[in-house]
Amino acid sequence: MRPRVTISAALAWLFMASVASAQTLLVGVAAPLSGPSAILGKQIDAGTSLAAEANGIELKTIDDACTAEGGAAAAREFVAAKVNAVVGFLCTDAIEAAMPILKDANIPVITVGVRTESLTDRRAKTGWPVYRLGPRGDDERNAVAASLTHLWQDELFAIIDDGTIYGREIAETFRAAAEQAALKPVFVDTFRPQLDNQIGLVGRLKKAGATHVFAGGDGDDVAIMGRDAAQLSAGIVFAGGENLRTPPGDVPYATGTLMIAPPEWADVADPKVLESFSARRIVTDGYTLPAYAAVEIAKAALGLSETSGKPLADALTGHDFTTAIGPVRFDAKGDLSQSPYRVFRFDGTRFAPLESN
Repeated sequence: MRPRVTISAALAWLFMASVASAQTLLVGVAAPLSGPSAILGKQIDAGTSLAAEANGIELKTIDDACTAEGGAAAAREFVAAKVNAVVGFLCTDAIEAAMPILKDANIPVITVGVRTESLTDRRAKTGWPVYRLGPRGDDERNAVAASLTHLWQDELFAIIDDGTIYGREIAETFRAAAEQAALKPVFVDTFRPQLDNQIGLVGRLKKAGATHVFAGGDGDDVAIMGRDAAQLSAGIVFAGGENLRTPPGDVPYATGTLMIAPPEWADVADPKVLESFSARRIVTDGYTLPAYAAVEIAKAALGLSETSGKPLADALTGHDFTTAIGPVRFDAKGDLSQSPYRVFRFDGTRFAPLESN
């Protein structure tokens, strides 16, 4: 009987040890907690801290200062601490300095803010196990092009930009997509930004017959165009990118103005998670909710890794994760498999999803 008891006790111990191991997760958090980006870093700190508490996870948070030196130093500390994964990173310099070190230690990274396209585009060359929980740099202009060529295929539309790199790139991407779809704008031009009025521009748009106009530029300019179009009874619907997320100055957006942008995460987040933020008096601005979601993904991926016996980085690829901000899936490069951009319409008070109008 004694050998059976001994074996049973040993099996029980092994089971308890495996359960404890499965519950142990150390996540590194890289965030700029000093310098000009500290306010954003504190959003990451707040979100990850709340997620760790809710999910029984231990964190090691390090200030990467948004610099290459800070990113490399943080990576070395994470390796020494033997973290399972790292979340955070807002700056290209910091994450590009950290990734070679973390790659060598087989530590995957979920970035919540770096949009640099080459970070994931070079994956075949670098082998960096990095996953992007947010838009790529080209996601906005591609979303504008795809959305408006569909919405405006039967409309007389114009494309204008403010002459900045941002404005030109987003306008040109839309123009090229329209051309591929056999659509031709009735008016294409560059406008002078930051004027008190755009009556001359609106007059030219009206003369060209444009009923819909995409403006690559700031929200203030789009608001002024909408106001002046109403004064001239031009009947023009204006659209812009996520720059319209920033409230304009003294001139409000015209009702009907379109914005192509990701949602406000607080508008789509799990109500229970929002309640937990509210209970702690934490404002769900900026990166708080994506940071929370990144920790949830790290935990779920670790469970998949332990079940399958495959590396954690493999578990992060091609799987659906349920998070506080909705379902998330990473493609083979580490980008989101679906663009977060949506079309919103200004209803006179706020931008509401177009499909709900």
